[in-house]
Parts: sequence; structure tokens; C-alpha cells
Amino acid sequence: MSLKFFNTLTLEKEDFIPFNKEEVLMYSCGPTVYDYPHIGNYRAYIFADILKRVLIYEGYKVKHIMNLTDVDDKTILNSQKEGKSLKEFTEFYSQEFFKDIKSLNILEPTKFTKATDYIKEMVELIEKLLKKDLAYKSSDGSIYFNIKKFESYGKLAHLEIDNQKETTSLTPQKYGRIKTDEYEKDNIQDFALWKMWEDKDGEVFWDTSLGKGRPGWHIECSAMSMANLGKQIDIHTGGIDNIFPHHENERAQSEGVTGKQFVKYWMHNEWVLVDHKKMAKSEQNFYTLKDLRSHNFNVIVYRFWLLMANYRTRVNFVWEALEGAEIALKRLFMLYEDLGEEVGNVNKEYQEKFKKHIQDDLDTPRALSLLWILIKDDNISNKDKKATIIDFDKVFGLGFEDFKKEEIPQEIIVLLKERENARENKDFKKADEIRLKINSLGYEIKDNTEGQKVNKI
Repeated sequence: MSLKFFNTLTLEKEDFIPFNKEEVLMYSCGPTVYDYPHIGNYRAYIFADILKRVLIYEGYKVKHIMNLTDVDDKTILNSQKEGKSLKEFTEFYSQEFFKDIKSLNILEPTKFTKATDYIKEMVELIEKLLKKDLAYKSSDGSIYFNIKKFESYGKLAHLEIDNQKETTSLTPQKYGRIKTDEYEKDNIQDFALWKMWEDKDGEVFWDTSLGKGRPGWHIECSAMSMANLGKQIDIHTGGIDNIFPHHENERAQSEGVTGKQFVKYWMHNEWVLVDHKKMAKSEQNFYTLKDLRSHNFNVIVYRFWLLMANYRTRVNFVWEALEGAEIALKRLFMLYEDLGEEVGNVNKEYQEKFKKHIQDDLDTPRALSLLWILIKDDNISNKDKKATIIDFDKVFGLGFEDFKKEEIPQEIIVLLKERENARENKDFKKADEIRLKINSLGYEIKDNTEGQKVNKI
């Protein structure tokens, strides 16, 4: 079976055939560094990570670019509120993001790109769009992309635009221009490529051939992608919110410049919901990784919870669900620990089954189910089970290979000895009392033929 991915452009699962067999070119929309991302945002980065891990597992070399949006309406406004320069403000949140993706076992991209480092490239793209009559200057000097002049506008987002009359599933709006970086899905309008400086921008501007101003949000990704990956790329990822307007606009301006297909496979992950509503800062119904840590969760549990669902399936976040995922993951690590120290050979039969799951549009739920089956299979030696789990984890990214048994505190060791003595003396009441005390200290006991086994809860 070959790799199959769901392509947003065609709304079909397609065989994955990259432009170049030697190297997959992949671009992911990263964070706007004006605040801490919420856990719904992190689903996009975990999804991109799983996708990249699968490609590497299948033998591909992957060149992966992820952008950091460090200039837009939000970064300017929030940096001004804190009385900091744009660079100082965005650098702080960039560094916090780097720490967070490391804690989630997300592989770093080949390169992180900051929008402010690519102003020259953005200006060049805009100048080309002006020459091709795909863009125009407004009365204030700002430059807009003319969607009327780009025949296939709406193809990615599957919008119907007939004679410039917008007919989306949402309320149509009068044709016009959009200067803000983000806008509602029903505004099918010309979008800003370059924004002339305004008082509210403060010290954030660049003097260029286009005038004194700053780039629009959409042109940033086109410039960073083309500068690092070329005119055509294999895969572009992001959350479904990015499909329109951001990715539609990105596609239009990129293909408008080159006349070539910009992206072969557009791939998007679904929302994380809260109370069955989209998690969003605008709705004030969001949680951050800090919130997870404050509830004493290892953030890897969140990664595991997401793996239990297909990336194109909406998931509803509740603390009870995360608790269930934590119990399951701890169980997996305990069973892994019980396999011993020796690492054998990857079981080829299980590996082939695993490949079939991940090749089918990243079917991580079935792949995880296979992991449980493997662990319970008495026909496989412990050392081969261990090797196979480590092999699977090249995709899962849960950290089995780096797993280290936690040191048991001396206080717990003393209590375990007291309980052992109580059981030998058949003082089961005292033994139960000690068990409860050990539980209250955050550890659990399991009795087996070899004696007492203790693990952190």
C-alpha cells in the first residue's frame, strides 16, 4: 500500500507522489507570536509533526519550513500595550513556543522563518503581481490583490464565485476590500498585500519601493515558502481555519506570480472543541499548556489524546477525557517497563500492519490499537515487543525509547517495607492503611508473584 493523504483541494484521498522523489517539500503555518497558543492551536503543530514523522518513517527526506508571524495587527497592538518593541515582544513568545513544542516531542522544522526577515522577498512578489495586473494601489497607497483577475479564486476553499457575486454557505457580502489581517469567512473580497503606514502602526514600518508601510498577513507565507522551498511544494499544512481566507489567498497570490501549481497536497486538521464549541481566544473558552501543567498533567498526555482520534475529526476537550488518556498512557509505559532492558528485533508482521494504518491518511487510532494488541501478544518475545514499540514510536513521538524509571523516594521505600512486614504478619488492616498512605503521596501499589510493584500515579 502506498501513502494516501486527504487533499483539501480535491476533497479526496490521493496517492502521495511528491514533485521530487528525493525530498518532500513541506510548509506549515506556525503561530502568530503575540501570546501563548491555546491547545487547539497545538493540534495543528502535532498533526504536522505526525505527518512529517510518517514521511520520514516511509523513507523520505523532508525539508520542512514553519513560519513565525512576527508582524501583523495583533503583534503590533499587543507590543504597544506592553510598551515593548515589536522585536522584543515577539522574541519572548517565540522562545516560549520553542519550549512548548520541545515538551510535546514535536520535531523542529528544518527552519523556522520570521516574517520580518523576508520583507524584501514580499516586496518583490507584490511588484510582480502589480506588473501582471493582479494587484492594484488604492487611494491611500495600500496595495490589494484583485480576486476578479485570478480565474480560479475560491478553488481551494470550494467557493462559488459567479460574475463576482459571492455565493458561499454564509451570508454574501458586497464586493469590496479587506485591509485587516483576519476577516470573517463570508467576506470574499480583495485582500491587502501591502498596507501603507498609519499612526496606529507606530514605529512598525519599512521604507520600500512600495512606500512606507508593512506587509499583509497572507503575502508573508508565500514569500517565506518560495524563498526556502521554491515555486512548488508538495505539502502545506494548517488548521481548517486557515483554508479560507489565508490559504486561499496564499494560493492565489503565489500562483498568480509563478503561473504554476503552488501546492500539490493541502492538508488540514480539524478543531478542538470545548462544550462542543470551537476553542478560541475570542470565545474565552480556551486552555493553554500552562493550564494542563497546573492540573498536574504531563503535556505528552495531550499529544496521546489527540492520537486517539483521526486528525480530520473534531474532538471535544474535557478534563475527564484527558484523565482517561493519562491512565491509558501510564498503563502503556508500565507495560513497556515490564518488558525488561533487552531490545530485540522489530516484528515484521506487526510493522507491516502498522504501516498500513499510518499510510491510510495517518490512521493513528488504529495504529494505537495495534500497539495494545502487540503488547498482549504472548507469541512475541518481550525483547522483540520492545523493539517494535520503539519502532512504532518513531511516528507516535510519545518517548518510549527515552523512558526512564522514576526514582522512588526513600519515604515510599520505607512504607513499602512496613507494608511487606505487615502482610507477612497477616496484619492486613495495617497493610491496607499503608497502601492508602502511599496512594495519598502520589504512588500506587500492585501486588504480583514477585512482590510489591510501585509506580507514580
